[in-house]
Amino acid sequence: MSQQPATAPERQPLDEHAAASVRAYAADQRAKVDVLASVLEDIAANGYPSPETGVLWEEARDAHLERLEQPRVA
Repeated sequence: MSQQPATAPERQPLDEHAAASVRAYAADQRAKVDVLASVLEDIAANGYPSPETGVLWEEARDAHLERLEQPRVA
């Protein structure tokens, strides 16, 4: 095996707007992962929530579909 580090292909820089968009997307994804991690940590520490305190999947689905159908401002 070679002791030389592998060479990375040259990269093309992003313009300011594209870089800002990528950073915003990364921050959004990081926030979603943080929420998931906190839920999993809570389950690990306290066990599963009781079924009586949960939301039926049909209700969650319908609420999500309703949010998707609402008009959005670009």
